[in-house]
Amino acid sequence: MFIVGGTILGAILGAAIALRRGGRKLDALQYGAAFAIIFTLLGLFLTIILHRTMAG
Repeated sequence: MFIVGGTILGAILGAAIALRRGGRKLDALQYGAAFAIIFTLLGLFLTIILHRTMAG
C-alpha cells in the first residue's frame, strides 16, 4: 500500500512543483516521473522495514 501511495503522491507532487516553477507540460511529466520513482523506492523500503519488524 505504501508503494502505490508513494507512486501517486510523488507523481502529483513532482508535477505540481514543476508547474509552480513555470515549467511546461513535458517538464511536469519529467518531474512527476522522477518524484514517482523516488517515492516508490521510499515506499518499498518502508514496506520492507515494517515487514521485517513485524515478523520478528
